[in-house]
Amino acid sequence: MNAGRDMTYQGVYLRFFMHATARHGGMLLYEWILEQAKREGLAGGSVFRAIAGFGRHGVLHEEHFFELAGDLPVKVEFILREPEAERLLEIVRDSGAALVYARAPTAFGVLEPAPR
Repeated sequence: MNAGRDMTYQGVYLRFFMHATARHGGMLLYEWILEQAKREGLAGGSVFRAIAGFGRHGVLHEEHFFELAGDLPVKVEFILREPEAERLLEIVRDSGAALVYARAPTAFGVLEPAPR
């Protein structure tokens, strides 16, 4: 069996949490963060919307069939090398955006098929 190339790296799992309707710089905050990451040349990031959640104020937000999910939490996440994570955090911090973030050390890799 031919194994593909499996390169493993050490890095940072960086997550930002905010309400789906939060705005910054004239755009949705999660879009603004993705735009900053793209501008910095980062490899990619993803946004996930919650179906329910509560934050530091203790208010429960849930998605209901007849409501728009405007006040639900969203999470923007990245897997980055340490210098990239520091730079993105610096950009967000310097912008004055109000949000919560979490970071954790991680190992990550890219699986690619073996050449035939």
